[in-house]
Parts: sequence; structure tokens; C-alpha cells
Amino acid sequence: MSADEDKYPAESGRRRFVKGVVGGAALAGVGATGAVSINTLTTSSGAGGGPVEAMVIERTDGPAPRGMPQIPIEIDDEGFIKGIWPEIQTETVEGVEVEIARQDMPGDVTYSQEWFQYCGLESNNGLDPGHDSDNYFVTDPGAGYEWQADKSEGDRFNISEFDDYTEWDAESGIGDPGVGKPGQAIWRSEDSENPLPVMLLRSETIEEAAQDNEWLQASTDQGVIAWLNKCTHFCCVPSYKTAGDAPKYDAANDVYCQCHQSVYDPFSIVSALYIARPRTE
Repeated sequence: MSADEDKYPAESGRRRFVKGVVGGAALAGVGATGAVSINTLTTSSGAGGGPVEAMVIERTDGPAPRGMPQIPIEIDDEGFIKGIWPEIQTETVEGVEVEIARQDMPGDVTYSQEWFQYCGLESNNGLDPGHDSDNYFVTDPGAGYEWQADKSEGDRFNISEFDDYTEWDAESGIGDPGVGKPGQAIWRSEDSENPLPVMLLRSETIEEAAQDNEWLQASTDQGVIAWLNKCTHFCCVPSYKTAGDAPKYDAANDVYCQCHQSVYDPFSIVSALYIARPRTE
């Protein structure tokens, strides 16, 4: 393979997300060099808080301490995309029984609601383990790409809406066409004043990577990946191919937080160790 052949796309300088190239070592297991960061600004006391190891889209630049947590997804028989919610377990914390959503998944990954307990979201009703939700990703009425304009509030996302993912070009003209097609959504929190923002992305790069990786096989489907779109720096909502200054920070094809220029690579999934904030009652 030549130097140009292992890039995606060649003109952008992006490395392919495949086994043996960028992302391969980190995907093989947790604890890869450079993939672990610890947030010491939070406390481990309380129900559902404490040290947690999560799969995240890698933070590659800027002040953010770590990547943003991935949300495992599945696609139902009608093509609608939903986030997987972990199984509910009961644990005893300081003599009190509490519920926690946590389960073991392929790739030696323990998936937990604690992945998402930061930026004040730990008090969101959507992170209550027993919150009644069908877990589908739905339209965010206050945000979205031009292609989402015909969707109404609460509409689910269907895989058919991403059929042009190998050709899609951002309305903004930012970045390279064909890298992947994104969608902005909310998850488990339609009635919340502070909904959980999610970015969906369908990409050939993810599709290819899942062929060789047990975790991605379990957490993505048909090239669709999702993550909780809250910057781990100051909790802003980053963008993908919409911020005009992203190219200045070499982030034209990356997730870019315009507040303080943190950059995340959605094609590199690594593990991060941090302290999850405890849930409030």
C-alpha cells in the first residue's frame, strides 16, 4: 500500500480507520497510550458516579481533556436508528439499593450510563436508569442540517435518509465530500429542558473498520456511529462540517468545537478513563 492509498480521502491527509493503521491499536483494547485521561474536577461519591472507562471519539487537539462518549446503536426492522440502553442492575451503595444501567458488551467493554454523566447531564431525566423511553434518535427542533429541514419535531431517523452517505457534501462546503453523512438528534430526553444532544454519522470508514473490530461490530450498524455531542471542555455542543473556522484548525473533516477549538476524530474510537459525576436524586 502506498503512502497515498492509506489515507481517507487522499487529498485530505486523513488516515484510514482500519486495523493496523490509526485507531487499530486503541480499538484492540482499553488503555492504549495517549487514549486515557482523568478528570479530577468531579467527585466519585453518590449513586452511579466514580471511575469509568468509556469508548469515545478521540480528542485530537484543543483543551478538552478527553473524547466524547460513543452511544452504541442498532437499526430496527423498519430501518429506524436507536441508541442501545444498558441493562438495569441493582447495586448497594453505602447500604442503600440504587439502580444503575450497565452491561458487558463484546470487545471486553463494560457499557454504562456513567459514560454520559458529565456536564450536568447526570441530572437529566434521560439518564435515570428506568426512564421510560423507546431510545430512538429523534429530530432536534432547534438544530439540524439542511437535509433535515423536512423532518418534524420528534421524527425518528431512518437509515434510508443516509443513503447518499458516500457522496454527501456539506451545505457549508466545508471539508471533503463522501467522507460521511451526519445528522443532529436528541436521545431519551425529548421532554427535557436540557436534552441529550447526539451526532449521527454514516461513513464507509466506520463500515470498513467494523469488519475487523469486535466492539464496532456490536456498537455500530451499516456504517452508522453515534456519540453524545457535548464537548468535555466547557460542555459546548461541537459541530461537524458547519463551522466556518474549522479548516483553520485542520478540522474540516473532524468534529470541531468552535468555543475553544477542541477537535475530535469521529473515525478513531479509543478508550478514556475519567470520573463520572454522581446522579442526583
